[in-house]
Amino acid sequence: MNDTESKRLTRCFGGDTTPLFMRSSTLPSAFSSRVAPWLATAYLGALSAVLPLTPVFASLLFGRWKYVRDYAGFIKKMRVHISALREGPALHYFEDVMGRASEVPAEITGSCVQCGNCCMDKRCVFLEPISDGRYQCGIYHSPFRRWSNCGSFPLNAHDIARYACPSYQVVHLVRKSD
Repeated sequence: MNDTESKRLTRCFGGDTTPLFMRSSTLPSAFSSRVAPWLATAYLGALSAVLPLTPVFASLLFGRWKYVRDYAGFIKKMRVHISALREGPALHYFEDVMGRASEVPAEITGSCVQCGNCCMDKRCVFLEPISDGRYQCGIYHSPFRRWSNCGSFPLNAHDIARYACPSYQVVHLVRKSD
């Protein structure tokens, strides 16, 4: 991420970069409570099952051949990545991002300081160190990134607190009625 991309961000509800199908409607609460955990488990299981192929998939999907060139290193990082996903981000994606969170901030302010905290506490396989404790997303410019948890961060106050984000704040919280 360059300086232009890390300029001050103010994102109002409805003005985020979350794909339209994810923000245009609210899925029933049954989705969050019943279907989302099943989808998260299935996703993590599938990711683990295709682990040996992930460097090839990532290289093809993101056009970065370094994932195949450093096959063993990528697999090692991918195991850490999957472990981090099991701690909540996979479930968060299906419950809050696809199911839309019950607490949606009216406004979130702040700017990215490239600390890497929101990247699963610096355990994302695509996170790359750049200098002096700063990090950048190796797939930031990919159109596929916006379909991930990354494309919706920060979605709510819980996101900010979960990763101890030093720069984003919720200005005003609006509870969504069911």
